Amino acid sequence: MPDTATSDTDMRDRRDAGFSLLELMVVVVILSILALVIVPRVIDRPDQARAARAQSDVAAISSAVQLYRLDNFRYPTTEQGLAALVTRPTTDPVPANWATSGYMDRVPVDPWGAPYQYLEPGVHGEFDVFSYGADGVAGGTGADADVGSWAVN
Repeated sequence: MPDTATSDTDMRDRRDAGFSLLELMVVVVILSILALVIVPRVIDRPDQARAARAQSDVAAISSAVQLYRLDNFRYPTTEQGLAALVTRPTTDPVPANWATSGYMDRVPVDPWGAPYQYLEPGVHGEFDVFSYGADGVAGGTGADADVGSWAVN
């Protein structure tokens, strides 16, 4: 008889080891309610995330332009562009003290897939680094607003 008691206990332990269908349904309902509350808040954020990334990129590029100036006593020209931060310019004025490893590994593209723009002298300062935003044209509001070095400082 002890063998029968042991096997009944083993059977109960096996049944209690898993989740019941009711427990799984409760978990699914709770996760669904959380998704209904959280997802709409997250979906509205991609435009803000892209603008924040563009501001971060512009700040990094601006820092590299400042380092270029420290080494070469002038900013890259508009014609040399941001490529002067990655490869040594061959057009005048050729920088005499260009860093052998460059100032950036690569020039990033903006979050909307377009290249960042560079002007020297800039409209808003000694130089401008900027993105035209989601619409790709100057001006705009919201996601279409320009993001530039004049707003990052």
